[in-house]
Amino acid sequence: MVLAGGAGTRFWPLSREARPKPLLRLGGGASLLEDTLARARRFASVERTWLVCGRDHARVMTRASGLPRRQVLVEPRMRNTTAAVALAAERIAALDPDAVMAVLPADHRIPDARAFAAAIRTAARAAAGEGALVTLGVRPSRPETGYGYIRTGAPAGAEHAGLHRVARFVEKPDRARARRFQRSGRYLWNAGVFIWTARRILEEIESCAPEVHRALGPLRRVRRIRDWPGAVERAYRRVPSVPVDKAVLERSRQVWCLPVQFHWSDVGTWQSLAEELGVAGSVSRIMEGEAVLCESKGNLIRAAGRPVVLLGVEGLAVIDSGDALLVASLESSPAVRDVVSLLRQKGRRDLL
Repeated sequence: MVLAGGAGTRFWPLSREARPKPLLRLGGGASLLEDTLARARRFASVERTWLVCGRDHARVMTRASGLPRRQVLVEPRMRNTTAAVALAAERIAALDPDAVMAVLPADHRIPDARAFAAAIRTAARAAAGEGALVTLGVRPSRPETGYGYIRTGAPAGAEHAGLHRVARFVEKPDRARARRFQRSGRYLWNAGVFIWTARRILEEIESCAPEVHRALGPLRRVRRIRDWPGAVERAYRRVPSVPVDKAVLERSRQVWCLPVQFHWSDVGTWQSLAEELGVAGSVSRIMEGEAVLCESKGNLIRAAGRPVVLLGVEGLAVIDSGDALLVASLESSPAVRDVVSLLRQKGRRDLL
């Protein structure tokens, strides 16, 4: 199950309502969505791959994914990840309640696809055999304040070597706590990649988030596939907007974690993309187009149809989309979403 519901406002001006973040080719080559689907094909056939997206992006996402229309589940409005997971789980459970679901965000960067697939298979065995809700945890490489953390607990048992029970989830910490977490060796970044059976996640949603379970009632009454869109519309009028981490994982006693060693990034900001592309110290990177750098270092540049010249500056994101130009310090780039809000307030729909 590939989650492709977000717009990625922190990647404005390249990410727009009509072209959300998963469709961007941020490092050249394939888009983030294409890379995600390629990773999924290592452990699931095309016939067993599902995509969840919003109504506004349904046509472009269906075309970009290459999936049959029946495997693209369209949300009539954004209601966060619990609703999206439940939507897919209901559809999958109707076909095979014991099917193991791997929930993959469509906009992450994981270069080692082979190691990723091996981790999914390990987690899937625990999900199928023990009914566990498994989340992947990434070893912190820095005291990151933009990620949630997982504190690992006791080992899950000899039959599932490497897996641990989750002691607790921690929301985005301040810098001092993040440093302590990294030094302790007990905390992992929450990668937002989950593995469970369709039956188990629906049971846990009923137990931990009963308001979501009740709202999904129309889906469970569907007998003909042609009635599915109407049932989804009715369900989404009532379903609350809450992330699955908060609604289920923080409340369930069935959550396990698989620590992984491969490189992972949610590529959430221009700063994180710059780090992914090797921007550091005196090194700059040009994503696309022509740029001339004079006594400038540590910058990320994307030109569009015209040269970009940087003189005597460092640590900037200079992103030209053709109709808009963003110049921001990389350190401030998480606040780009505030720019999008300001444009919306000003009625600049042409730039959204």
